[in-house]
Amino acid sequence: MNATKILGTGSYVPDNIVHNKTFEKMVETSDEWIQTRTGIKSRHITLEENTSDLAYEAAKKAMASAKTNASEIDLIIVATVTGDYFFPGVAQLLQRRLKCRNIPAFDINAACTGFVYALEIADKMMKNDGYKKALIIGAETLSKFTDFEDRNTCVLFADAAGAMILGRSEQPGIEDVILHSEGDLEGLLRMESYPLKKDFKTIENKRPFISMNGRDVFRFATTVLPSVIRELLEKTHSTIEDLDLIIAHQANKRIIDKAARSLEFPRERMYLNIESFGNTSAASVPLAIDEAIKSGRLKKGMRFACAAFGAGLTWGGAIIQY
Repeated sequence: MNATKILGTGSYVPDNIVHNKTFEKMVETSDEWIQTRTGIKSRHITLEENTSDLAYEAAKKAMASAKTNASEIDLIIVATVTGDYFFPGVAQLLQRRLKCRNIPAFDINAACTGFVYALEIADKMMKNDGYKKALIIGAETLSKFTDFEDRNTCVLFADAAGAMILGRSEQPGIEDVILHSEGDLEGLLRMESYPLKKDFKTIENKRPFISMNGRDVFRFATTVLPSVIRELLEKTHSTIEDLDLIIAHQANKRIIDKAARSLEFPRERMYLNIESFGNTSAASVPLAIDEAIKSGRLKKGMRFACAAFGAGLTWGGAIIQY
């Protein structure tokens, strides 16, 4: 068997915790409104640490968990939409900071589904190209691109990083990964970039922020989350009863609750940590996986599914034996 297995995980969030009450002073909202519609009670917002700083701290914890040093890592993939710079990528900054060798290191952008995309890329590169140990990370400082005057988005997004060390193994590990994308021509969830120039002149415009059509995104998410789980089960010749846990992207508690009902899966086996962390985009899934392991909810030998959805529109999932 030429499998790819989780060797270790780690996560990191900034110390600064922002409770819902803070937003009552900033926009027309309330703690009750936020909790009822999203399930979020608080989130972590960075004050000084950038995306690469969060990624670095999570990476160190994952490496310690996997008993892996920098010289053993031969592939780094970072999923993020909030890099320190447009270039270089977070992966290259992290590679230097960790003192890894001259190995492939790159960022990918698949929004909130980014970590699942990174998982698939690393799995295939390790199986086909001989890489032995990979460091994959989802890291975001979404607060940099959040409009704190927009009540529809400012209460949702937060900052975090989650990391995972993957290794080749003869034991079962990543069983299958499924990825999808559907071009979001309507701009349901996006952030504008720099405008094109005319006559070589830079146009002054308001700084871009994340914008979202919440109703349509909710409809999209509640459709694709259960569907990708069913697709994974079919591909792996499994049933929903074969899963010990489902770890979904933590975007909205109501989305996860609805998916549980649609799948007829016990709600208590749908992992949930959104109340303390909010929506951390690409960091959401690895952060939740690490927390599930550290808390004992996910134990060795258990079989779980992870799934995510986000801007693009992208979605995907994986079935993994831990």
